[in-house]
Amino acid sequence: MNSGNGSPSSSFSKSRHPHRHKFPSNATNQSKVSTFAQRVTPPPTTGSNYNASISDFNSSQEDAQQSSNFGVLVGTCPYMCPERERIQREKLRDLAVFERLNGNPGKSSPALAVKKFCRTISSKYVQASDMRPLAVLEDTLNYLLGLLDSKEHPFEVVHDFIFDRTRSIRQDLTMQNIVSKRVIYMYEGMVKFHVISHQKLWCSMGDPNIASLHHLNMEQLTKTLSSLFNLYEANRNSNNVHENEAEFHSLYVLLNLGSHSKPMGEPLSLWFSRVSTPILKSKEMQFARRVVRSFRLCNYIDFFRTAAAQASYLQYCIMEPYINEVRSLALSCINFSGYKLHPYPLFNLSKHLMIEESDLELLCHSCGLETCTDESGNKLLHTKQTTFSHPKGGFQKYSFLGLQDYGRQS
Repeated sequence: MNSGNGSPSSSFSKSRHPHRHKFPSNATNQSKVSTFAQRVTPPPTTGSNYNASISDFNSSQEDAQQSSNFGVLVGTCPYMCPERERIQREKLRDLAVFERLNGNPGKSSPALAVKKFCRTISSKYVQASDMRPLAVLEDTLNYLLGLLDSKEHPFEVVHDFIFDRTRSIRQDLTMQNIVSKRVIYMYEGMVKFHVISHQKLWCSMGDPNIASLHHLNMEQLTKTLSSLFNLYEANRNSNNVHENEAEFHSLYVLLNLGSHSKPMGEPLSLWFSRVSTPILKSKEMQFARRVVRSFRLCNYIDFFRTAAAQASYLQYCIMEPYINEVRSLALSCINFSGYKLHPYPLFNLSKHLMIEESDLELLCHSCGLETCTDESGNKLLHTKQTTFSHPKGGFQKYSFLGLQDYGRQS
């Protein structure tokens, strides 16, 4: 779909190519995952502009008429936003910045307006013309994901728009009870949006408003993941595993990083009991389980080595908010268990924690630890200091030496 303002480059487009995000030890896995975004509409594709969508859904109008006799709602709306909603929102001047024609807050077009999420809605009062069929929903999602790298507005503005409109897409899918394999690709795309947002919003957590967005994003990430897992089961043939299924299950495991993380309100061990053996044995899940185990055992050396060698881009987006927490735990272990007469060289520790020595010194200071310099100019960390504490205001963003070539987005 054309927004009327040119085609914005997308982080989803960037991640389609493995060389854009260099994960050397997981190249096969990265290739598989990074290409799914371009297959939100799996082959055979329906086209990428809304004119193509109109022709695609015309054939479904007869199905809609027939299905209505059985109480099944089948959408017939040919646009990203139903016409009557667009007209009403133009009158109310209720248009997001991405929906405004030539910047006019009271004027939009079928190529710009996208249906908003509605909290209170009943299928009894919804007309088929208010619902978008699958082909239109696929094209709408592709259009929204194409906005993710828009540089004209702050990321939180872009996120807020995509956040609401993807909820509307899921709402239309649910009300029409569409659970086909094509929907799996759509949900994977929406999970990917929330994962990338998880990382990007975390980088600005100092702002209370963005902290709230991060919390809401986490809620929708877990809900969308849960729905995706249900879709995998609904489309299961014997014991076959969907091509991206192991990766997305691993993302849920990594969400359990952190001291008190239970994203779906249950112990991870209980969740494991419901996961199939082929997925549990996959390299993606083995990676995620090893990372979580290393975190909980405070085995920081294994944690960083495993992350640097095997993490895919999506996995790293989940892990990044916990990287400095692991480093802080490592400093705590070294400080309390080290020998007081033998200071720990920061250069050696920086290699284990995969951080620049200068950044590590800053991290020590933020944790209340003092450093010193010996006669050779080497930076040292004295142990048994009683002033250690985790930073109350959160961590700064520090380097990760094993990941500087990954093409991470900031």
